[in-house]
Amino acid sequence: MDYIYAVLLLHKTKKEITEANIKAVLTSAGVSVDDAKVKGLVATLKDINIEDAISKASMPVAAAPVAQETKKEEVHEEPVVSEESAAEGLSSLFG
Repeated sequence: MDYIYAVLLLHKTKKEITEANIKAVLTSAGVSVDDAKVKGLVATLKDINIEDAISKASMPVAAAPVAQETKKEEVHEEPVVSEESAAEGLSSLFG
């Protein structure tokens, strides 16, 4: 990630993105530089329009509409049990 930050800093300051400039930024930030990574990064960025990539990456995303839930009061109706059916249920428990 440090390498990308170095590239973004160079881009922001309108400096040329070269191996030497990336190494200078990283070294001044106290980062140990891997020459192979720097070389690969410069080669990868050669054909990329950084300004265009930044604008595409930072496009605002519309928030999904929040559905407002309307709470419906749930009416729990107790089943009506007659005394006879209750007695039948109890008698089946006790034989």
